[in-house]
Amino acid sequence: MKQVISVRDLEDLLRKGEDVQALPDDVILTPSARDFLRELEGRGPFKPGPSAPAAASVKAVTSKSSAREIDAYFSSPAAHQLKLQICDIGRRLWHRAYVDGNGGNIAIRVGPDIALCTPTLVSKGFMKPEDMCLVDLEGNQLAGEKKRTSEILMHLQIMQRQPRAVATVHCHPPHSTAFAVAGVQPPTCMIPEFEVFSSVAIAPYRTPGTPEMGKLVADLVDKHNTILMANHGVVSWSHNDVEDAYFKMEILEAYCRTVLVASQLGKPVNTMTPAQLQDLLTIKQSLGIPDPRFGLKECELCDNDEWRPGVACALPNNGSVENVGTDAEAEELVRAITDQIMGQAK
Repeated sequence: MKQVISVRDLEDLLRKGEDVQALPDDVILTPSARDFLRELEGRGPFKPGPSAPAAASVKAVTSKSSAREIDAYFSSPAAHQLKLQICDIGRRLWHRAYVDGNGGNIAIRVGPDIALCTPTLVSKGFMKPEDMCLVDLEGNQLAGEKKRTSEILMHLQIMQRQPRAVATVHCHPPHSTAFAVAGVQPPTCMIPEFEVFSSVAIAPYRTPGTPEMGKLVADLVDKHNTILMANHGVVSWSHNDVEDAYFKMEILEAYCRTVLVASQLGKPVNTMTPAQLQDLLTIKQSLGIPDPRFGLKECELCDNDEWRPGVACALPNNGSVENVGTDAEAEELVRAITDQIMGQAK
């Protein structure tokens, strides 16, 4: 029997340092695996971003490159374009109130083991290209005048665990974070854009910036591209570019806001059928976006037992009301006032 190779198989090979281009001729590639290989052929082990046309002319650098080579890359037009992208995404996050104070952080992988990232203690709405930092995948700062973000370890652990992760965005969008604080998984089978572009999971709370927090998030990124961080916020990753990672935030926040509004309308919401959701999952898989529901039976796709908007608890309509206890003095006072009012009325 011929071996079937999926995107996950290719990712596992990359983690082991094996050459995914040297597969046997008789293997069968899934459609998403073929797309993944085409991406690798076009961008090598990482993708510097669509708005950096000068990247190809810059010598590739790693954490082992000389200080001169690292500084040359950090000051190059290609790196400058990526810094501008990060500043642009930061402004969008700030204008949409997805970040407050100096919260949130952004990173772009620019080499096999290095990444550009945002600085600490700077509002995402007012960053400048010269504020950016360059780090290796262990979090050591290689370039930049300002200190790198304290939460960079989480971004780097995502990139280490998920070889396809080109860019990561972390912020605190209010409606999405509300689900994270409540520990409630957003329900599914309601809006097509959410089903196609997002795959959400919840990571338990740990102190932000610690390796423990990064590990809990990284453990979920094989099958999810957007992680709710309990009592904290949201982080997303993209295999395309930093704007796509940001899009994941817009999609999730709009969805969570819509779900919360729908839950106040007093009736159960309409949902897709399993067959309709299966059509969307087919599109999702063709785009190379992960989802743990791939391969499930249709009857298993729309499991929303935890919470369903529009459904409220109610007392049983059996004509009886449980006696919850009375206050004798209050009853006497009400009776006296009632008698007084009735006497005046006569």
